[in-house]
Amino acid sequence: MAAAAHPGRDPVPHTHHAAPLAKPPTPGQVVLVLQGGGALGAYQAGVYEALHEAGIEPDWVIGTSIGAINASLIAGNPPERRLQQLNAFWEAMQRGSVAASPFGPLDVLGLGRSAATFSTVVRGIPDFFTPNLHAWRGQMASLGVEKAAYYSTAPLRDTLAGLVDVDYLCQCRTRMTVGAVNVVTGHMRYFDTRHEALTVEHVMASGALPPAFGAVRIEGQPYWDGGIYSNTPIEAVLDDKPRRDSLIFAVNVWHQVGPEPESIWQVMGRQKDIQYASRADSHIARQKQIHRLRHVIRELAKELPASRRDSAKVRELAAWGCGTTMHVAHLLAPRLEGEDHTKDIDFTPEGVRARREAGLADTRRMLRRAPWVGCDADPIEGVIEHHPQ
Repeated sequence: MAAAAHPGRDPVPHTHHAAPLAKPPTPGQVVLVLQGGGALGAYQAGVYEALHEAGIEPDWVIGTSIGAINASLIAGNPPERRLQQLNAFWEAMQRGSVAASPFGPLDVLGLGRSAATFSTVVRGIPDFFTPNLHAWRGQMASLGVEKAAYYSTAPLRDTLAGLVDVDYLCQCRTRMTVGAVNVVTGHMRYFDTRHEALTVEHVMASGALPPAFGAVRIEGQPYWDGGIYSNTPIEAVLDDKPRRDSLIFAVNVWHQVGPEPESIWQVMGRQKDIQYASRADSHIARQKQIHRLRHVIRELAKELPASRRDSAKVRELAAWGCGTTMHVAHLLAPRLEGEDHTKDIDFTPEGVRARREAGLADTRRMLRRAPWVGCDADPIEGVIEHHPQ
């Protein structure tokens, strides 16, 4: 369990003086998969920082909600500017939390975090979201799907416009995929720079969590946060075509497993964890089965005589097989002491710093181990998982 950072320290750029890690070998493309989770996304910034200092830049970043925002700050900037832009975004979130709170004196009573949370609910985060005055007309008022929300994310549009180089993003030097769900059809859609030009609007659509935030229109269709459908977008890489050998850093910020809650307050926190962990383990288990079958098909095809392998029907069936290997390096944000179901709106400097430093430390440990190097796995397995120790 990570300890909370010391209160009273000002938010500063994250400069760490640990000895640089030697860059470990990376089998295939490097993919960074980022869950949604509001303020919990600070952990993801720490994960990227550790990769960057080790000289590892992702070939592909996939994100939902705050994961999509972090993804855009990475893929939407050249490597030498990525940390600068990530720092600028998260410092703005911390400043917003501090500036919005009129309850500073309550810190002496131990109520600082609760007061900051209350202030965020009432006043928002100036560079992210602010109260939607239309909501005062009542829950039954017909406002339209884009304004039927408690907050406006217009400030986020301006923030991202200043931090994301859309032209660079659309060059797809680093591929980016963001998930959003169509409000009308209920279908999940992954917007991908390999297939189409993406803008700040696509990122905002991925983070439009109802009823807090209104839908965002893409090509005339309204979209909500992909997290309400699947908050762990790892299937986007495991289902990709054509498949490629990959090292996937699966960065999760919600805990699928947790203690039995004993109060209504704890129940709300446990419910949120379960909902937004989004069956990450079952996604992986399914993909392990599918990739194993693909490897079995490949091996069976090899056993056929050459005269049979050359037939059109056998070639069609054999095409379902493959020999790719997906290494999945799991990273999970720790629970912080005293956190509760409001942790995803804890943009306080203490909360952001503690989560970011945890992401940095966890990823450094994973890179030092590099368990995918010399991995003695059954060659028939297509998906190999690596958990932190």
